[in-house]
Amino acid sequence: MSELDRYLQAATRDNTRRSYRAAIEHFEVQWGGFLPATAEGVARYLVAYAGELSLNTLKLRLSALAQWHNSQGFADPTKAPVVRQVLKGIRAVHPAQEKQAEPLQLRHLEQVVAWLDEEIASAIAEQRQADLLRARRDRALILLGFWRGFRSDELCRLQIQHVEANAGSGISLYLPRSKSDRENLGRTYHTPALQRLCPVQAYIEWINGAALVRGPVFRAIDRWGNLGEQGLHANSVIPLLRQALERAGIAAEHYTSHSLRRGFATWAHRNGWDLKSLMTYVGWKDMKSAMRYIDAEPFMGMAVLQDPRARS
Repeated sequence: MSELDRYLQAATRDNTRRSYRAAIEHFEVQWGGFLPATAEGVARYLVAYAGELSLNTLKLRLSALAQWHNSQGFADPTKAPVVRQVLKGIRAVHPAQEKQAEPLQLRHLEQVVAWLDEEIASAIAEQRQADLLRARRDRALILLGFWRGFRSDELCRLQIQHVEANAGSGISLYLPRSKSDRENLGRTYHTPALQRLCPVQAYIEWINGAALVRGPVFRAIDRWGNLGEQGLHANSVIPLLRQALERAGIAAEHYTSHSLRRGFATWAHRNGWDLKSLMTYVGWKDMKSAMRYIDAEPFMGMAVLQDPRARS
């Protein structure tokens, strides 16, 4: 790989590259399209999958096709009026409400952490090292993911050498890059220690108990208690969270890794955080992104405006 190719590749995130490769393969192999494509060909492709794929998926396919044509020096057919009109028509004919993860409520956070505490105590008493490590890892991941509002990929990319935790004080976590960090400048996140449900103490107990000094914070654990060298994959956070919730007696089928982020955003909103403070803390750049995560009571603000007592 040349230096030019290396820097061009670094400009696009791994997940995006994989998604784009899959999208191009779908266009060429599964649908039978030809590259470089014409605007009419792209429009027919959209029509072929309008009732099968979501609008967001179709937009991703268009982005992949646009990127391929631009990188190869061809005119971008996805910008043609016919493609835009077809996409607009699909949006009108196949409206779909966006599916959102169920926010993890504070009472359920308390319930699952209490259960994990019991699992830790039982594993210590019975000397079950693998179960002890797994419960400590899960408790740290869930508490840190909730109180810091991290995405699953951010949790999985945390490196011990980029984390500084002080018991009873707080924790700082540096991420060289994240989805919201478009310029790859890196950002340090801070979270205070808490009297209850403390992410700082949970992190320290996990790291010390696992005897970790460098590398990924959260890793796979086999049945014998051996830790993996690589960090957890972002896709593994959903089953990990659901299994922990189910063991605690919580129906977990509607929870995803976004439930931690939405749970914190909802908790903060209901406890009086203004939107600007919440956006700064979590790292959202625009209001639309933030509002998607807040599970607020519908029409609450409108009810206040219409209440005559509000005018006095």
